[in-house]
Parts: sequence; C-alpha cells; structure tokens
Amino acid sequence: MNPFVALFVAFCSGNILWQESNVANPKSGVEISFRVGRVKAYRRGKVWYLYYFENGQRRRPRIGPSQTAAKRMAAQINGQLETGAPGELSFEPISIDELRSAWLNHHETVRRSSLSTINRYRTATDHFLRFLERQPIRVASHFRVCHAEEFVGYLRSLRVAPNGHAHSAKRPLLDKGILFILEACRALFTYAAKRRHMPPYAENPFSALELGKMPVDHRRAISLPNGDQVVAFLEALDDWSFAIFVTLALTGLRPGELVHLLVEDFDPKDGLLHIRNRPELGWQVKTRRDRTLPLLVSHTRILKRMLGSRACGTLFARIQFSANTIPSWATSSTSIAAELRHQEQTQESIIGRPLSRSEQSVICRRIWWKLGMVKTDQIRTRLMRHSKTSGIHELATPKIFRHTFATTLQEGRVDPLIRNELLGHIPEDGPRSGGGLGMTANYTHTRIETKRAQLEDAFRQHPIRVLLEKRLCNSEPEVA
Repeated sequence: MNPFVALFVAFCSGNILWQESNVANPKSGVEISFRVGRVKAYRRGKVWYLYYFENGQRRRPRIGPSQTAAKRMAAQINGQLETGAPGELSFEPISIDELRSAWLNHHETVRRSSLSTINRYRTATDHFLRFLERQPIRVASHFRVCHAEEFVGYLRSLRVAPNGHAHSAKRPLLDKGILFILEACRALFTYAAKRRHMPPYAENPFSALELGKMPVDHRRAISLPNGDQVVAFLEALDDWSFAIFVTLALTGLRPGELVHLLVEDFDPKDGLLHIRNRPELGWQVKTRRDRTLPLLVSHTRILKRMLGSRACGTLFARIQFSANTIPSWATSSTSIAAELRHQEQTQESIIGRPLSRSEQSVICRRIWWKLGMVKTDQIRTRLMRHSKTSGIHELATPKIFRHTFATTLQEGRVDPLIRNELLGHIPEDGPRSGGGLGMTANYTHTRIETKRAQLEDAFRQHPIRVLLEKRLCNSEPEVA
C-alpha cells in the first residue's frame, strides 16, 4: 500500500495521536476546531460536536454551545479511549423487548418488588409493546418524543373491559390508568438510561410529556356513605359478614391485611390488633411496616365472640371452614413457616431446581387456604350483593371503609401523626404527600394509650358505636 494512503487511513481511524493546533476562522478569528489526542472537536454554527472512533464505530456526539465543555469532554473521552474504559458518551443499544425483560427482572431479583406490582408493570408495558407492533421501532434508542405522543393517542383510542371479561361492555381507559401506563414506560426508559442503553444527553421521551401536568378528568368518583348509611348496611348483615365489615369500618384495614391476620395477631386482653409483615409466609404489608391498632371495647367483644374457642388459624375464617380441619402444624406463625419451608424443599427436590417466586406463591396460597383464609374477592362480592340489597350504592368496594375511617378520624380531629400510624401510611414530605410529617415522625413516638384515647373520641358519638352495643346486648353471652 502506498505509504501516504496508509498514513491517511491511520489518521482517519484514530490510530495516530498528536495534539493538533487549534484552527481558527481566517475571517473572524474565532476558533472552529481543535483536537485532543484521538478526539477531534469542531463547531457547526453555534454548536460544538466531537468526532472520534470507539471500537471501530464512528461517534459524533453533540456537546452544546460551550467550547469549554467541549474541551473538557474531549479530554475525558480521550483518556477513556487510551485506557480502554467505556467512553463517557458511549452507550449499548438494546431492543425494547430485551429492555423490558431486563427491567422486570430487575424488579424481580434486585428491587424485590411484590409479584402484584411486577404484574401491574408487565400489563402496563404490554400496551406499549402492542403499540410498537404498528411501528418500525425495535431499538430503545430510536424511540423519540414524537413516538411517545403517538402512544398517548393510541391509549386514548383503546376500549377495554373493566373487569377483564371478554363479554363485558367495553369503555375507554380512564385517565388514571393511562397515567400509570405512561409512568411505567417512563421508569422503563429511566432504567435504560442508567444502564447506558440510551444516547448520552438524550431526554427520556416520556419525561418530555410532563406527566405531572397531565389532568385526570375521567376517574371513578368516590362517594362516601354517611354514618347512618353504614349502620343500616351493617344491621342487615349476618354475624360472619358483620364481624368482617365492622372491622374494616373501625380499623381502616386494607382487605389484604384483614384476610392475612392470624389468631395470634389479636390480643383480646389488651384490645389490640397487630398487623405484621410476614415475608416468611409469603405475604407482606403494602408499606412493609408493622403497626398495632387499639380496638374499641365493644369491637373487642365482637371479635372474641366470633373467634369462640378457636386458638389458631386465620382470625377471620371462611364460613364453611371448620376448626377441626386446621392442620396440626398450624399452632403458631413459626410452625406454619417451618411447614412452608418443608413443602418448598420437597417441591424443589422433585423438580430439581430452586422454586421461582411465582411457584413459591402457589405454595403460600395453599398454606393460607388450609389456615381458613377468606379470599378478598369473596369479601368484595358479598359487599356488592348486600349493598345492592340495601340500596346503599356508595358501598361499592371494601376499600370505601378505609376512606370512611380516615374521614371519621379527620372529623374527630385526631392528631395527624396518629392518623398516619393508624392507617399504616409512610410519612414523607413533598407536594403529593398530603402534608406528611417527614423527619419529625422519626423523632415522634406515640403511646398506644394515646392512640386508643383519640380513637375512642373519634367514634364516641358515631352510630356504629351504638350499633355495636345493641348487637352485643341482643346476642348470646360471649365465650370466655
């Protein structure tokens, strides 16, 4: 090969290193290019660009109008090229399918998000993948803000069944659902940027939509029942349903928390209910925080009567469940956890590999079912049936009792910190925290006597209190 040609090829490939003197525009005298080792910088208009080769690939990143920033970045990238380190402006392209799998796996193995949360993320991004089937976009770095705007239009054109049944009447996605899907996609691309799968300085296409300013016009209206309506609903219930729904009304428990209560979580002597994290049994509180709730005296008596002589299993058992069918290993949470581990080890020996979290959850559900656990769907369907019969349409979902409990505490002027603790929320600052106490809560500790006194004051004149006393007077004597 001609030596001059070889020299030119070596120069273009970046294999020849020298510090080139700065080049200025002969007319204006303004510097228009310079070189730092393997990296050349040049100005086009008012914007500086870099030019270099990395792993045989040509790079031309845009820096900006600042020549100082261009020189600093050129020196930094040149040093990284010399040492073989990944360039500051380099990235590894990835397909959107692979990115989504990696992101969900990150939540599964690193973040240890709950299975229900991962399933929600998977469902949300399913809409995104179906949208991309119409587009020629397969690589995450090729997705732009204009595509994100098209995706919003696609979501607003969808018609879905509210309960997921194929024969149900379909309706448009609610604004809150659309916002959740877009937030999940924004988190997906944030993950991609942190893993250097996106071009440097590239804006998250979903952040550019300014989701915080997106109005939520179409949402389910929350219509709270008043105290008399709740009492009318409770009066018409049988003893089994009454114990469940009056507990939801007087504690604000999440339905999932209620059905995972064990008998040992109820302290009838001191009138306390302990909501505990139980990762060893495959269940966790939403906020991962334990809390203790004081109970009204009459409420404690109702629960004691419902429990009878049963000493183990779930606190609220299925109607058809018999205490005689409780397994011998269900004497305490420790023995239940030991049985769960035994069943998992047995299953792993059969299949010859460790169980996945989904497979573990199947065994956990089977264990809870043997303990007498009530399904949350059964509570929801029973509530819908009774509310329809009584004509109180405000009671459409079990979670409405949590809203009414929080509202009753507010109307009773219960201390904000105590409201926070009774509801099991995480205090935090910020515009969406609802006035959280933030760091103050870390230094403030509330005695159970204070919680009980404020709870008693909040429900002192409430119609439910009168109903409880009436129900106790008309029922059989309680079991000691």
